[in-house]
Amino acid sequence: MTEDTGLPASIEMVWGIRERPTKGPKRGLSLEQIVDAGVRVATAEGIGGVSMSRVAGELGTSAMSLYRYVASKDELLWLMIDGAFGQVDAAEPTEGSWRERLEQWARIELTALRRFPWVLRIPVSGAPIMPSQLRFMEWGLRALAGTRLAADEKMSVLLLVTSYTRSFAALSGDIAEAVKAGNPLAQTATGYGAMIKRLTSAAEFPELHAVVDAGAFEDAEDPTTALDFDYRFGLDRIFDGVAALIKVRE
Repeated sequence: MTEDTGLPASIEMVWGIRERPTKGPKRGLSLEQIVDAGVRVATAEGIGGVSMSRVAGELGTSAMSLYRYVASKDELLWLMIDGAFGQVDAAEPTEGSWRERLEQWARIELTALRRFPWVLRIPVSGAPIMPSQLRFMEWGLRALAGTRLAADEKMSVLLLVTSYTRSFAALSGDIAEAVKAGNPLAQTATGYGAMIKRLTSAAEFPELHAVVDAGAFEDAEDPTTALDFDYRFGLDRIFDGVAALIKVRE
């Protein structure tokens, strides 16, 4: 008999330590089908469009039939996060230095969050405990395995990198949504430097004008290129700090 984990039944089902329901209405339904339907709804309509009744409608069944597998909407959202990340076609980074592997690791998460931006709209309510989440954590720890960092330091490095990646993905996602919605403030990105010069004077904002004159905002003509550069710049600075700590530990 499996020891009680205290986790919701649906999460125990995902881990294979609890049997799936086999009786009752809509026998052909499965937890995987419910999660996949939730991911489809969130991807098409945003997280605000997800409800038990809406997901049930996607499956052609009633909301009550879903409750045999998932106890609440919050539970479904946890499962959807894991289901979404499970759809990302990515392999564990195994080649290169710890820095190269950890950059690949970070970019896997960034790719997943760009593909499923609604994940960022779900509040973080606890430590990762789902299969895809723990597998991804294991990959990150393996990337740092050859360093002399302590176990808690390795976990802190992963938290730092994933926090930065989530923050960047949220920022770039918000900008993309604003541009798509035709927000006039978002549209200024394509002529940001020129707009700054029209609104300000070099006497009052000398450093800002120096940045504009240096062409720092020229990449804004291609937002994707600019965002990728900014992400890499920040990630490199984080890794510089980690490298310094590793050197101290040697």
